[in-house]
Amino acid sequence: MKQPLVNPLDRDSNPELQEMIDFYNETLGFTPNSLFTMMHRPRIAEAFLEMNQAVMENKGRVTSALKRLIAYVSSMATGCRYCEAHAIRAAERYGAEQEKLDNIWDYKTHAAFSDAERAALDLSIAASAVPNAVDDAISENMRKHWEEGEVVEIMGVIALFGYLNRWNDSMGTQLEKPASDSAEKLIAAKGGWEIGKHNY
Repeated sequence: MKQPLVNPLDRDSNPELQEMIDFYNETLGFTPNSLFTMMHRPRIAEAFLEMNQAVMENKGRVTSALKRLIAYVSSMATGCRYCEAHAIRAAERYGAEQEKLDNIWDYKTHAAFSDAERAALDLSIAASAVPNAVDDAISENMRKHWEEGEVVEIMGVIALFGYLNRWNDSMGTQLEKPASDSAEKLIAAKGGWEIGKHNY
């Protein structure tokens, strides 16, 4: 794309942005351009922030790091380079082990991943596919390893990133340098990422 579909608002254009800026400065170290695009309609941005906070709230066994790895796998499956970069950066910032970051695409067999994590990552790929590929085997494996509330948390992450993947890939949101740097360090070195349409 020659330019984003919609340009983000100026960061100083609306005092209502401060809560969002504070939240994302904590999670990512910067506020994503996607939020400033959503702020063309503030209720959408506010609703998204509330959903993001609810989905990413840590309730126990579904750790903050695992949620970000699930988000990364979902984004990779749908092909949104913008969200891949954000999710892998967040996974690192929220304590994902380097061995998991380095071997995420070998999760089915690599010793760094538990059977419960494998089930969640299988669900992430299947639930992100179009048409949806969640079947009885994936569902049964999830029920074997996770309680219903935990499944809801995991699906919340996948569904949230379904929204973000569609938003950012369609908008052609410009990728911020810190996220690009993280993707270059954590993904591109293994031959699995390029910035694509998100570079202007």
